Amino acid sequence: MPLPALIFDLDGTLVDTAPDLLEATNAVLAFRGRAPIDLTSLRHMVGFGARSLILQAMEASGVPVDESELPRLLEVFLDHYRDHIADHSRPFPGVAETLRGLQEKGVRLAILTNKPQGLADMLLPRLGLDHLFAAVYGAGRKAYAKPDPRIFHDVVRDAAGEGAPAVMVGDSITDLNTARAAGAKCVLLSYGYTPVPARELGADRVLDDFTALPGALADLGF
Repeated sequence: MPLPALIFDLDGTLVDTAPDLLEATNAVLAFRGRAPIDLTSLRHMVGFGARSLILQAMEASGVPVDESELPRLLEVFLDHYRDHIADHSRPFPGVAETLRGLQEKGVRLAILTNKPQGLADMLLPRLGLDHLFAAVYGAGRKAYAKPDPRIFHDVVRDAAGEGAPAVMVGDSITDLNTARAAGAKCVLLSYGYTPVPARELGADRVLDDFTALPGALADLGF
């Protein structure tokens, strides 16, 4: 079987972005006079985009926010996050080395994230990871996003060609649902950002260590 394209989620899978997302979220809460949330709470809110993160944080800190206030709160969040996008965010252990090893073997790598496209494009070079990926798809690049299977097929086509075999590698139910909708295998990382533990979601493989990914792919027949 030919080598599969590997389609990676970003936040919580490749990079621990939670500390910088927390500071941006708490900047929004402070703007509204709300108490800050902690890192543990935030880790269960990430993965569905900035709008969802703000809604969840506002509800967790008090009264839910009115939809009419979201544009201004999103502006506060994005202004802070752009200015501090890689202050504390770092690749998870073993990520850079494993990705380089896969790339050297000829595996085509791509990112499919619900992080806004501009922010994904800003973060990756700051962490020295941008050169590893044949394609980067973030929210806003298309009119649809994960878990819509069309976005998965789009990124696979750009990274490896139409109809290439591919595996989704992520950390949440959104990543699993994307893979299932697209008819692809899914590997989840247990350390990511999800309110439901990865082992309870029903992925094809669940890993505690990113460096175990090549072995998991071999177990899946790739």
